Amino acid sequence: MRRNKSVFVGLLCGVVCVCCVFIYTQVLKDQIEEERGEALARYGGEQIEVYVAKRDVAAGETLDSACVETRMWLADLLPHDAFVSDENVIGLRASSDIYAGEVLVEKRFSQEVQTLSIPQGLTALSVPAQSVQAVGGALMPGSRVDVYATGATATTLLAKDVLVVATDAASESQANAAISWITLAVKPASVQELVAAAASAELYFALPTTQGELPSSREEDQ
Repeated sequence: MRRNKSVFVGLLCGVVCVCCVFIYTQVLKDQIEEERGEALARYGGEQIEVYVAKRDVAAGETLDSACVETRMWLADLLPHDAFVSDENVIGLRASSDIYAGEVLVEKRFSQEVQTLSIPQGLTALSVPAQSVQAVGGALMPGSRVDVYATGATATTLLAKDVLVVATDAASESQANAAISWITLAVKPASVQELVAAAASAELYFALPTTQGELPSSREEDQ
């Protein structure tokens, strides 16, 4: 009997919590609507029909008709990149969280896509690397490096003259920024060896001096 009473009390508490959350959500929604109405009444002016989030949208979620709606909004209070009703937002993927009642703007869907140029017959492979392992962070897309794996007892040359196609400090203005990964263009047959080496050893990237940059014997003597 006592057990049944405890279960009943627990269920009752759960129902009360759900009701409190629902009431709070409704109060918050009403408050947003009230503030919007006051702004429209205070400022007046032209109104534009825009897209608004009907519910909370998580980053990475794709918009569908169930999570957006249109509302009239004061033009002077709209962000410059707001989506208006004659644009199609269905299918856009959110790059950050969007909250219910928020006007949909382009920056919430910014998708910066890095296009890699991979030579034919090669494969793009990203491996971890600290700046000290990557010539002090000086490696940039287009660099050609020799790749070494070093462990507790030995250092092995894994590949020579490998093309760097991307790093997380790729812009020239960030040439001295910290590096945490490097993407290489490697032969498909080398992928397994490089992945295994990255998992069990430290990878180091050497930037060889080109033949044209070698000092002459006269310069060395000086």
